[in-house]
Amino acid sequence: MKRIEVNGIKVYGYHGCLDEEALVGTWFEADVSLEYDYTESALTDDLNKTIDYVRVRELVEQEIKTRAKLIETVIKRMADSLKQEFPGIESMRLVLKKHNAPIGGEVGHVAMVWEESFK
Repeated sequence: MKRIEVNGIKVYGYHGCLDEEALVGTWFEADVSLEYDYTESALTDDLNKTIDYVRVRELVEQEIKTRAKLIETVIKRMADSLKQEFPGIESMRLVLKKHNAPIGGEVGHVAMVWEESFK
């Protein structure tokens, strides 16, 4: 298995069903794991033949900055953007964490996990 991981992508966003969440916002954190065959890029040392992790972070940041009520919506948009940008992905695992979720008690974060295989 060959994969790239970009973990701990932190972006301030405004997702949630409560009006207050749209105004105040909170920190979101994403972990991205993309499986693909990077044999050619390893042999050629060519960035154009691999998954550019700078671009991965940019796509994730863009989707977290685009308001939605549900983090389910945000993580689906992240998955769609990554699939479109990198069609050679064989599988992906995304984790989107929402810090300080207003759930009536103290928790570190709530999270959505998206796992998908294209093999």
